[in-house]
Parts: sequence; C-alpha cells; structure tokens
Amino acid sequence: MNYKNIAKILNLDVEKDIESAKILNRLICDLNKKFAPGILENLIKNKVVIVFGAGPSLLKDIEKIKARGMHEKCTLIAADGAVKALLEKNIIPGINVTDLDGDIEAIIEANNSGTVTLIHAHGDNILQLKKYVPEFRGVIFGTCQVNRKNLKNIYNFGGFTDGDRCVFLGRYFNAKIIAIAGMDFGKVIGSYSGCYDYNFKIKKMEIAKILLEEIASGCGIFNLTVGGDNLKNIEKIEVGEFEKLVEELQV
Repeated sequence: MNYKNIAKILNLDVEKDIESAKILNRLICDLNKKFAPGILENLIKNKVVIVFGAGPSLLKDIEKIKARGMHEKCTLIAADGAVKALLEKNIIPGINVTDLDGDIEAIIEANNSGTVTLIHAHGDNILQLKKYVPEFRGVIFGTCQVNRKNLKNIYNFGGFTDGDRCVFLGRYFNAKIIAIAGMDFGKVIGSYSGCYDYNFKIKKMEIAKILLEEIASGCGIFNLTVGGDNLKNIEKIEVGEFEKLVEELQV
C-alpha cells in the first residue's frame, strides 16, 4: 500500500501535506537544526530494535521488557505518546517518532534528555509544527509522507502512522532484528495515544497493520505485545523467547 492509496482511502488533503512538509523544512533551516542521518544509522544499523506503540498493552509490555533488562540491550524507538509511558518508567528511548499529537511535554522532555526526535509533517499538524518545533533543544529530523524533492531538511523513510513508521525506520537503517510492543491493533485506543478522532484513528490503525504485514514479509520482525491482534508475517513471542534469540545472535 502506498501513499496515493492511503490518501484516497482517508480522503487526505495532499496539497496540505505538501505545504506542511515545506513549513517543517523551513523551520529546521531557520533554527539551524540540520543533522546528519548517520546519527540514526549509528543507533539502528545491526542493532536489536524494540518499537513501542501506544496501544492498551503498552505498560504491561514495558514492565516485562524492563524486568529482563532488555531495555538496556536494545535500541528503543517510541511511537509518539508512547514516550510518556517510557519516561514514567525511567526509560529514555533512543528515538521518538511523532507527529506531535501525543503528550507534547513528554515528547519535548525526552528530546531534551537525549532522545533523537523524528518530527512528522502532515496536513493536520501545521499549527503544532509552528508552535512546538522551536521548543526542541536536542537532535531532530523532519519527515513527511509526500515526495520530498527540493526539501533538503526532510526525509521520508516510509510508512504512514507513527507506529509503523518506527518499523520502517528500523528497516531503512538495517536493524538486525525488530520487535514491536504495545501494538494491539484492536478497537480499543491506548491511553497514551493523545488526541484523536476515534473512527479516523481506527482506519489509520487498519492501514498501519497492513503496512506492517507487508514490510514484515521475509524478514525478522517479532511481536512482543501481550494482547491485541495477531499480524501476518510477524511471529508473536514472549519476551523471554526474544531475549534468548537476542543472546544467540550476539554470541
């Protein structure tokens, strides 16, 4: 599934998406916040990556992962408001992928504490971009979902929602293994998901599920989420099994 299909399904304003990307590109330039993507590559390439979504299982998944110390052995990528749950457990993720509709205080706090933040531009968050991007003091990267031609400060690593874009990011920079947690994909929205229209959110989650199933075909992606739906091409395993797998790879 590509952006053109998604835009048609969700009736997205493509011109607004383009405008938003241009605004973010200009903000990054004006703020002198251009960073080399090698920063992301160093965090991800040949590393074990755990992606945290903001689904209902998030807190349980964090507790299980933290109990085995896996949060200290892997690169952690938080999707949007999931970063708040991690901070509440005294965990600072390496990367936060966000369109700024999660808990903005937590998103900025994480960035100021060392998290690399990927800020996504789309037609519905232009006001948030203008208001909050200048507040980030750490490393940021701008991303978009449209053609980034002539936008030197903007990247498109693939994906659509914050959650699936985390996984696409891991694939783009050649993570050794990717595991997802806190990604339920049911009809219940997690409390860390931030502001949303319920029906629109469900449609977006359905698209994210399809995208993950597509990208997972033939590669090592595992699902650590304790609840929620099963995903095609993504094996659901316990954290203990995942820990053993990681140990075997590192021998």
